[in-house]
Amino acid sequence: MNRDKNILVVEDDLNLGFLLVEFLESEGFFVKLCKDGQMGLQAIQRNRFDLCILDVMMPRMDGFTLAEQIRKQTEQMPFVFLTAKSRKEDKLKGYAQGAEDYITKPFDEQELLCKINVILRRKHQNAVVEQPAHQFQIGDYFFDYDLQELRYHDEITRLTEKENEILRLLCLHQNQILRREEAVEQVYGRKDYFLGRSFDVFISRLRKLLQHDARISIENVFKVGFILKVEI
Repeated sequence: MNRDKNILVVEDDLNLGFLLVEFLESEGFFVKLCKDGQMGLQAIQRNRFDLCILDVMMPRMDGFTLAEQIRKQTEQMPFVFLTAKSRKEDKLKGYAQGAEDYITKPFDEQELLCKINVILRRKHQNAVVEQPAHQFQIGDYFFDYDLQELRYHDEITRLTEKENEILRLLCLHQNQILRREEAVEQVYGRKDYFLGRSFDVFISRLRKLLQHDARISIENVFKVGFILKVEI
């Protein structure tokens, strides 16, 4: 079953458009057809789509212009061009605008379906990878960012807001350098010497909270930052 099912087809050749809709719906997708670029843009502004299939030569707004508008609306929504324009210059322009693929007419329906599934599968995998982690296992500790809780066996410590933010940054950079200036800016919203001193105080507090597991340490990297080290 397709996880991402909503597809927008923007095609001024309605005979081809209806055939595409019929074919994709038979494969389990929900499809909206628009007959020109302006209608396509309005549909994107009003609805969520997982993929857009764009013709290039269309009235009111061509496919290249529509692609520019899509990128202004969102960086995440993938689109492909499906067009009779087969010149190298057009293909390069399409890819330069961020198209996942540039398919020339006539095309094979099964090949198009394979490409759609590959694009949507990659989109789903990227979304899973990019989703920020909110729960972390740190040796014998369990850290829940959303609840601001640090649990050691049956003992639960409620973290302050700053402790919570700093520990999450350390966990996201576990066994890597967390650069001090960048971390201070992320936690406080700006860089400042005195805020940096406050940051160091919270690091000291976190060291004490994590002291029950000898495999865990927060090490200083002179003039650079800190490393949350967890021995396995």
